Amino acid sequence: MNEADTLAFVQINAQALCIPLDAASAARVAAHLQRTAAMAQLLEGVALSPADEPAEIFCPRPH
Repeated sequence: MNEADTLAFVQINAQALCIPLDAASAARVAAHLQRTAAMAQLLEGVALSPADEPAEIFCPRPH
């Protein structure tokens, strides 16, 4: 999404969720969303295997 699309997305969703959001706040939210999307895109480009980030193992505390 480009900047205008992201801003429109933020404004439409705020309205749908009845979240009061002035123009300056919507612009800040859209900028953060754009930055987050850019970071996610970088991560999606990295070849990782399941072994690269093992899940935590739950060990209950002994009684």
